[in-house]
Amino acid sequence: MKTVLHKAHTRGHARHGWLDSHHTFSFAQYYDPARVHFGALRVLNDDVVEGGMGFGTHPHDNMEIISIPLQGDLEHRDSMGNTAIIRQNDVQSMSAGTGIQHSEYNKNKNEKVNFLQIWLFPKQRNTAPHYDQKTFDPRLRENKLQLIVSNEETGEGVKINQDAKFYFGNLKKGFQTNYLISRPGNGVYVFVIEGAVSVSGQPLSKRDGFGLWETDKITIQADADCELLLMDVPMMEE
Repeated sequence: MKTVLHKAHTRGHARHGWLDSHHTFSFAQYYDPARVHFGALRVLNDDVVEGGMGFGTHPHDNMEIISIPLQGDLEHRDSMGNTAIIRQNDVQSMSAGTGIQHSEYNKNKNEKVNFLQIWLFPKQRNTAPHYDQKTFDPRLRENKLQLIVSNEETGEGVKINQDAKFYFGNLKKGFQTNYLISRPGNGVYVFVIEGAVSVSGQPLSKRDGFGLWETDKITIQADADCELLLMDVPMMEE
């Protein structure tokens, strides 16, 4: 088994007045050749946007883009004609494919929005753009892993163009479980949203990230009440 540990305080950081962003992987002005991607996982940004502010219309292509609000409401518009508000317990995915344009704004004027912006390299390039959004019941991730992103048409998670699965878990102190890697050649990247957890013996705290590969399973033990995001992704090159 191989591993890589990214402690919260080692992340890249950018503050633009209206935006406070922490980058687990190289992004914009932050570049670390050792932290460009974890397999297909290219971007993991922890963004806080001030009231009424946001990202104006901008293009993407050949990237899988996933937005997960942790607090507040995010307003989305895109060139496919989608207009939506995504909130806590919602997950949004976009397969940019041959090209899209979109904008993201804090819907509220008087409170911040905090969301995870995640990019994956696609399995197939130059596909037709696709949008998906779902609301997930938080009760279904109490001491279990709840599927929120998938490449399968199961109706459980939002769909993406990659052999990847994302799970949310809200785990109580003392809870233990094993996770089996979904397919040969995949690895797992665990990002701790709140609390403390040990993954295959590695202690992790709030906003730490830990990647594991060349193994078929990992162990998870909640050292305190915790919330985590588990990303099972192909260990591929761009």
